[in-house]
Amino acid sequence: MILMNDFDYLNSGEVYLDSACQSLRPRPVLNALKEYYEKFNSCGERVKYPWGVETDRRVEETRKKVLKYLKLSSKDYFVSFTLNTTYGINLILSQLDTNDFDSVITSDIEHNSPFLSTIAFAKRANIPRVVLSRNDDGTLPLDGDFRRAVVVVNAASNIDGRKLLNIKELIKKVHEEEGIVIIDAAQAMAHSADILQKTEPDAICFSAHKLYSSSLGGIVVRKGLLEKIETSFIGGGMVDDVEKENYLLSSEKNPDHFYTKFEPGLQAWGEIIALGEALDWLNKLSKRDKKNFEENYTELFRFLNSSEKIKLVNREANPTMSFFVEGVDSHLLGGALGAEKIMARTGYFCAHYYLDKVRHFPPLVRFSLGYHNRPEDIEKVKKVMEKIV
Repeated sequence: MILMNDFDYLNSGEVYLDSACQSLRPRPVLNALKEYYEKFNSCGERVKYPWGVETDRRVEETRKKVLKYLKLSSKDYFVSFTLNTTYGINLILSQLDTNDFDSVITSDIEHNSPFLSTIAFAKRANIPRVVLSRNDDGTLPLDGDFRRAVVVVNAASNIDGRKLLNIKELIKKVHEEEGIVIIDAAQAMAHSADILQKTEPDAICFSAHKLYSSSLGGIVVRKGLLEKIETSFIGGGMVDDVEKENYLLSSEKNPDHFYTKFEPGLQAWGEIIALGEALDWLNKLSKRDKKNFEENYTELFRFLNSSEKIKLVNREANPTMSFFVEGVDSHLLGGALGAEKIMARTGYFCAHYYLDKVRHFPPLVRFSLGYHNRPEDIEKVKKVMEKIV
C-alpha cells in the first residue's frame, strides 16, 4: 500500500483536491529529481563524461517505460518530450502538411488545448472545422464524415472525467478514411491509462505533472505520422550536420533518433528522469491502493449527489467532479473551502466553450482526487460542505 511518507510534506488538515490541474508528487519522484541535480546534473546526448552517460541511460529508460505503460511497441511508436499537453498538440498541428487533409474534427467537451489549436489549424489549412457533441457517456458519434480528417479529442474530460469509450472504433474508422487521430491524454494517463493501452492513434499527448511527476509534457507518436510532418520548429539537438543553407536532421539519418523530430533545444533531463520514477511508482500501487482511491471518490460523489442544492455536472462517480451550489458564488465557495485548508479549483477549467456557451453554467467548483487522498479527507470535505451549504 501507499506509505504515508510518500506525501509526508502535507501538513495536518490539508486536503488537496486539484489533481486534474497537477497531481501531488510522491516522495520517490521528488527524490529522483533531487538526485539528478545533485549527483549527475548534465546535458543529455551532448557529452561523453560519466554524468552525461548516466543521464542518457535514464532518459532512454523513461522513453521505454512510457511505451510499456501504454502497451505500445517501439517498432511502431516513439516518445518525445515537450513542455505540456498543449505544447505537444500545437507542435504536431503546426507542422502537419495541410495538403493531406480535408477537415479538422474535435468535440464540444474539449479543454482549450485541442479546442483552440484546431481553430488555428483550420485557419492555416483553410479547411472546415467540425465540433461534434460528445454523448453523455463520453463516446464520440461516428456517423459523420471523417474522410482525410485530423481528429483531435480527449480520452477523458477535465470537467467530469467522462471517457472516450469508443476510442478504438474511432481510430479504426478514421484510419480507414485516410485521416489521423491525435489524443489529448492529459486527464487519462494517471487514472484511466487502460483506455489508452493497445490503442493505435497517430499521437498521444500528455502532461507528466498530471501523472504524479514534475512539470513536463510528452508525445507518443506513430512513426508513420512523420511522413505528414513538415519540420519547421527546429534547433539544437535535432541535427547531425549543418551547412550554410542546409542541414541534416538526426531523425532522417537514424531511425533510432525519431524522437528528436519534436525535441528542439536542451531538454528537461531531470524532469524526464522523474517521470520514469513516477511510472515505476504507479506500477507498484497495490489493488488495495486503487480500491481505496475508488472508495474515496465514490463516497464524495455520493455525498455531493445527495444534496438538492448541489448541481453536479457528473452523471456518475469519477475522480474528477464539477458542480455549483444554488445561490452561492463558486469563487466565494472556493475561498471558503481554502480557508478550511481544502484546495479546489473554481471557474471554467479551460473548457469555456462547453461550460459557458453550450451548457450556460455559472462558474463551477471542481474536486479532483488523487492517490494521496485519505478517507479522513473526504469526511472533512463533507463536514465543511454541510456547514456551508
